[in-house]
Amino acid sequence: MKLGRLNHVGVAVPSMADAIAYYRDVMGAALITEPFDMPEQGVKVAFVNTPGEHDTAGTQIELIEPLGETSPIAGFIAKNPAGGQHHLCYEVEDIEAAREWFTSQGKRILGPTRIGAHGTPIFFLHPKDMLGQLTEIMERSHEQH
Repeated sequence: MKLGRLNHVGVAVPSMADAIAYYRDVMGAALITEPFDMPEQGVKVAFVNTPGEHDTAGTQIELIEPLGETSPIAGFIAKNPAGGQHHLCYEVEDIEAAREWFTSQGKRILGPTRIGAHGTPIFFLHPKDMLGQLTEIMERSHEQH
């Protein structure tokens, strides 16, 4: 397995509208996607697109707001009322090969491989196995490059 590009940093937010205003007005972000609900994952999502260099895509900030009290990130927001960094997401070429690699390394995978907000397969790795960081592994979209 080979480390891929850092695709995004997931940031849990208590208010999507306030987070979008922050990235637009304080950070000067010009490209922010329209928020959309992912009820199967219990979150509302929007992406802040950062500029890349030399015709490359920049790393995104994935804003994630809980869709109700049963959302997987509701507990995170309860512990961090202002929100905060939730996870790091790295791209891989082959999600199944990556899953096998991490399993062979003794890393705990949280749940099944599923389709993420980018429309590609993802899975998460337990933070206790990943230097304290919840880590998302995402199959690279072959349409985006």
